[in-house]
Amino acid sequence: MDNFHAFVLALVQGLTEFLPISSSAHLILLPRLVDWPDQGLAFDVAVHFGTLTAVVAYFRRELAGMSASWLRSLGSRAPDDEAKLAWAVLLGTVPLGLSGLLFHDAVETWLRSPLVIATTTVLFGALLWYADARGAQTRCEYRLNAWRVAVIAFAQALALIPGTSRSGITITAGLLVGLDRKAAARFSFLLSIPAILMAAGYEGSKLLQAREAVEWIPLLLGVSVSAVSAYACIHYFLKLLDRIGMLPFVIYRFILGAVLFIMFR
Repeated sequence: MDNFHAFVLALVQGLTEFLPISSSAHLILLPRLVDWPDQGLAFDVAVHFGTLTAVVAYFRRELAGMSASWLRSLGSRAPDDEAKLAWAVLLGTVPLGLSGLLFHDAVETWLRSPLVIATTTVLFGALLWYADARGAQTRCEYRLNAWRVAVIAFAQALALIPGTSRSGITITAGLLVGLDRKAAARFSFLLSIPAILMAAGYEGSKLLQAREAVEWIPLLLGVSVSAVSAYACIHYFLKLLDRIGMLPFVIYRFILGAVLFIMFR
């Protein structure tokens, strides 16, 4: 992999990981569309680490407060709001982890085709549109009860299917259970931390077993570019969300899906 390819792919990963448009779909499709060689497992691990660094850095204060409150809650029968949010993030990750263990090989074998990605891109784009238009948008992320967390958690498990978008489906589910836009996005981003850790850990374990040769410059470029672009993406997405809503991302998904159907029919 040359440095230009690494820069472009890392930029795409950083900009799409937290937007409701599916980073995995873009990383699968971009090399096919421009006839680049597959970027390899080591690069996938590197850009995941970059986006993980970005979200942890952006929410560092919230994570510090949640961690301290969660530890205190272990010996308390009355956890505070931050402890409840921490429990929601942890428990909300369980269905994704179990689904990944059970269905990862099937997803990798059968569901990475451009037509599957086109279908899920359009289908879940329409669901995002509906959720944004019909959701009550009256709750913040600190007012999630058990059933609302369960809905978002099981929705996140669908993100194993390429084109679904982990951030897109969790934001959609958050809107459907009454979270406002920013609360749905923030909870989605917090949920991404254990999700990315699991994905990077799984890919990293395969990388160690494969003992691939490491090209350090493209990897370091991938980490840094994906981290910077993802941090900027989180910041501006949250800042502009109430002004622009979800419609621009819905339109993008519809256009992308249509292009894919035309190209790969």
